[in-house]
Amino acid sequence: MRIAFVGQSTFFEACAMHERSARFQTRFIEFRDGADADAMLAALRVLQPHAVAVFRPEIIPAGAFGDLRAATLGFLTEPLPRMSGRRAHPDLRRRRSELRKLDPTNFDRIVSFDPLIVPTADRYMPVWRSLPIPVADRLYATVRRIERTPQLLFVGRSTPHRESFLAPTKAEFDLLHIAFGVAAEELEAVMREHQVAINLHNEPYPSFENRVCLHLAAGHLVISESLSPTHGLEPGIDFLEVGRPDDLRRIARNLSRFPDAYHRVRVRGRRKAEDYRASVVWPRLIGDLFRDLGAFGTTRPAAA
Repeated sequence: MRIAFVGQSTFFEACAMHERSARFQTRFIEFRDGADADAMLAALRVLQPHAVAVFRPEIIPAGAFGDLRAATLGFLTEPLPRMSGRRAHPDLRRRRSELRKLDPTNFDRIVSFDPLIVPTADRYMPVWRSLPIPVADRLYATVRRIERTPQLLFVGRSTPHRESFLAPTKAEFDLLHIAFGVAAEELEAVMREHQVAINLHNEPYPSFENRVCLHLAAGHLVISESLSPTHGLEPGIDFLEVGRPDDLRRIARNLSRFPDAYHRVRVRGRRKAEDYRASVVWPRLIGDLFRDLGAFGTTRPAAA
């Protein structure tokens, strides 16, 4: 079976399946909002995939998949306003505005990384499944003991909310902050050099960032703001939860004195990360997609 993954490589190549074997042949095709859609479609025609998975399906131009003879799956990766009485954060309203560009005729099914945004996403196309974004097998590593003061790692763009947490710790400890997207090979190298990773929300609203899954797979000690949803992760057992900047600095101080203090948390988190392994999750998801299409069909014109 041939599977194509489409999206911005600096964010999503680390979430795709990479396999060339008797059972699967996969390829990641670079495409971002506003890029050359004809070039992307030409690459798909060369591969002739049986299935196409798109990260951020809203970036595919309307009607682009009209003649594509493959099962198409869109993976919603961005937070959205949740149904509540409170007014949504401006950043969430912006992302909802971008989702309005989603063309339902491009996709057979839509998957969401967060079940709590489904009521909002359903307005644009019904969500079929919800699950965390998978992690490429190449990023999985063995948990090894920390023998010296660990370097802290944060991957993500800088925002006032994030800097309010990071600045006090940056002033006192060695903290590498990668503020822009990084290719899968570079990310793999950086992750091998670190044992402790920080996860902070983009803005002060709840979410579940896919970097949590990436870091757990790499065997990192994950220090994160409260996750919502948790996707089965338990604070204090699989990762360390922080609610204030002082919490982050306190844990960094503990690690400077006792580098391996949270070894059991790293081991438990790494075990949970097996739930996100790309070579397991994607075949199941694509298999379910074909079975569902066989049972219930699709409204997408090209596949109908």
